[in-house]
Amino acid sequence: MSQFKTLLALGCVAASATAFAQSPAPVQTTGTLVIVPAYGEVKHANDEARLTLMVEEQDKDKAAAASRVNQKMKQGTEIVRKADPQAVLSTRGYYTYAVYPEDQPRQSNKARQPTAWRVGQYLEVKTTNLNALPKTVAAAQGVLALNGLQFGLTDATAKKLDAERIDATYKNLTERTAAIARAMGRNPADAVMDTVDFEGSGNYAEMAAAPKMMRASMAADAAPVEEPSFEPGETTLNMRVVGKVRFR
Repeated sequence: MSQFKTLLALGCVAASATAFAQSPAPVQTTGTLVIVPAYGEVKHANDEARLTLMVEEQDKDKAAAASRVNQKMKQGTEIVRKADPQAVLSTRGYYTYAVYPEDQPRQSNKARQPTAWRVGQYLEVKTTNLNALPKTVAAAQGVLALNGLQFGLTDATAKKLDAERIDATYKNLTERTAAIARAMGRNPADAVMDTVDFEGSGNYAEMAAAPKMMRASMAADAAPVEEPSFEPGETTLNMRVVGKVRFR
């Protein structure tokens, strides 16, 4: 019995020696440079609307078409100002061009004659009064046409959100660095941030895309327009940062 115990003890010692010999040596990480990507994302409800209103008229008499456009744009501008006194308005894109019949034969020695003239103009409106926006648009559509609408952030909100995005991204970088340190069997306090690149990815603010602009013509006598329904939605800003961390 004692001989059996002796053999068993020797076997255990041999097995332990073999296991010790086969265990890998610890990897030295002193001075190691680690590249750590990190991400940050913040969201905020849109608090600004940019809409484009327009008017377009067609007439055989170019002056008559222009006069109607001028009159309707003046009326539409006054309606918007009354409905939303704080809105910022700007006119753009006044155009006039000739309309030719498609079946008119082309003569090499004679210029084609237009059958009518098309005149139009755009009105840009920027407002933070989103609660009154449906009422404002419906009132304006009695004279003008809604050509495009885009929701976004005011400059002040965008600046505030950008700061929050940077904070969230850097926080994620420190969290990932600590997780990597623990995975390497190192104390996170041994990690020294060597470089922080906030522009390595090229990812910046990604605003919601504006709807494509659609042209529309106005009827001579427009009936009252029911208020449209709008959902401003939210804007998401994301950022990617790349950090270089060296372990002491």
